[in-house]
Amino acid sequence: MKKKVLAAVVAAMSLALLAGCGDEQASSPIILEPETSLAETQTETETVQTEESAGELSVITERTVVDGKMQSYLTGEWKDEKVVTRRNFAVMIPNNTPALPQYGISLASIVYEAPVEGNSFTRLMGIFEDYDELDRVGPVRSSRDYFLYESMAFDSIYCNWGLAVPYVGPVINTDQVDNVSQAVSGIDSPSSEAFDRVSRPGKALEFTGYMFIDGYEKAVERHGYETEYTDRFVRGFTFANDCIYEYEDYPDATKIFPGGNTSGAGGYSAHQPCFAYNPEDHLYYRTQYGKAHTDEYNGEQIAVTNVVFKVCHGEVRDDHGYLAFGVTGTGDAVVFTNGKVIEGTWKREGNYEPNVFYDENGEEIVFNQGKTWICCIWQENNYSSWE
Repeated sequence: MKKKVLAAVVAAMSLALLAGCGDEQASSPIILEPETSLAETQTETETVQTEESAGELSVITERTVVDGKMQSYLTGEWKDEKVVTRRNFAVMIPNNTPALPQYGISLASIVYEAPVEGNSFTRLMGIFEDYDELDRVGPVRSSRDYFLYESMAFDSIYCNWGLAVPYVGPVINTDQVDNVSQAVSGIDSPSSEAFDRVSRPGKALEFTGYMFIDGYEKAVERHGYETEYTDRFVRGFTFANDCIYEYEDYPDATKIFPGGNTSGAGGYSAHQPCFAYNPEDHLYYRTQYGKAHTDEYNGEQIAVTNVVFKVCHGEVRDDHGYLAFGVTGTGDAVVFTNGKVIEGTWKREGNYEPNVFYDENGEEIVFNQGKTWICCIWQENNYSSWE
């Protein structure tokens, strides 16, 4: 097993926004009990001692309420109990130039990014649990089925404006998933009260549609959806418990390129995203289209604690260019956390099962507390790199 070292938790302020893709350092793995459903959780944590650690390394297994707060299943962070226990929503957000800037995306606990149409650009799915300060999220665009299937791993209420009807319709219009969808052709049970348009001078109409939080809540109530996690929910990521995990023997990776660092083919080439590591606050700051990727809501550059490459089999389905990705099963994976890179594998056993990530020794990778960005990488067209 690679040596694990406990680092002091640094409560550092972030440096000035990282406008370029630039530098620096440090995280770990561990074998855990099998995934447990939310209904089976207790109120304890698991502690692991190694001969090389100066103290104890612990991971969050179960949650307990302390002064009205609980550790999030999505980020591991202490948040209000009502935020942690209510069901999250997953919303489709476009990422091509006319859609920018997006509103509210920096508050997503998890962002899932994958190529669409012809593997030439990407779309995002933000998974939100902590949204009380937002009035809206968006712009909102149409669904692809691989995003929908990924939302099931988090027991999300799935939100979209439009869909690839032949592939999404047979799933979204069944009881396999709870959805809040704009009233468009192909949606059997629309939720038009959740959506409206916002004036964006110079933007095409398709980039002016947003989901409003008060309307979303009304739609959830009208549909009778569960507002707390259902019994299908299985916790996914395993997080460090009030400490920072380091993979001291793993290589550094301070610049991360989902589509490589040169222009070319592949779903990430149009916007060339990069995550640059800041050792002062242990966060990866995202750039795309040659500049900081910022949120219109607060003007802040998007920053996350963990970045994941989930490598999946992909193919083009039809003349329209709709893609397919194999998001269950197993495949190669790369996890970046605290300035280190861990190459390994991912495994997901079914639609309602979580993504679990393992190192090269088959041990589950422990994520550091905070937001996570997952990039779906087409296995047959993989240009990803790091340095």
